[in-house]
Amino acid sequence: MITPNGVAPSDWVKRFISLIPQTEKGFVLDLACGSGRHSKLALEQGYQVLAVDLNTSPILELKQSLPIHLQNRLQVLELDLEAPDFPLLPEAYPIYGVMVTNYLYRPHIQQLLDLILPSGVIIYETFALGNEQFGKPSNPAFLLQKDELWQYIQARNDFSVVSFEQGYLERPKPAMIQRICAVKRNIIGLQLDYEN
Repeated sequence: MITPNGVAPSDWVKRFISLIPQTEKGFVLDLACGSGRHSKLALEQGYQVLAVDLNTSPILELKQSLPIHLQNRLQVLELDLEAPDFPLLPEAYPIYGVMVTNYLYRPHIQQLLDLILPSGVIIYETFALGNEQFGKPSNPAFLLQKDELWQYIQARNDFSVVSFEQGYLERPKPAMIQRICAVKRNIIGLQLDYEN
């Protein structure tokens, strides 16, 4: 599946999206959604999606191109994700899944985890130290330290890690990445898969 801008969804998101509970009123939050490649994937898998970004023009363009039944399950909010206070989402959006790729803003990570309801899932993938050898991002402020995502989850007692990976990734382009999938209040007994 390719979005109108020609970018395929992350293999990491595709691998774990089915772990997100599908509920009648629940939403998947696509944080820093960009052009909506993951929003589209989630919609096609039957989820309701809340797509959030500072610039919503690309996701609104995608929304207009979707069949009406998918348009009706996609809500778009324009929010400054790096405001001093974590942006409050309306109570009308119970969050059972969060997808984040190629985006990092450390000050709000714990509040993001707080948003997820019990049995909900976070799927996070972004660039790590060492990526500067392959191009952008190269600023350490936007690159994860070794085990950083793992440490954010392990600092809490309400998440279970399903899988964690870090290191070199060749496709879709050479990069150093770190990625994690974790379940809040894991009641389904998913087992840990830790890879360096």
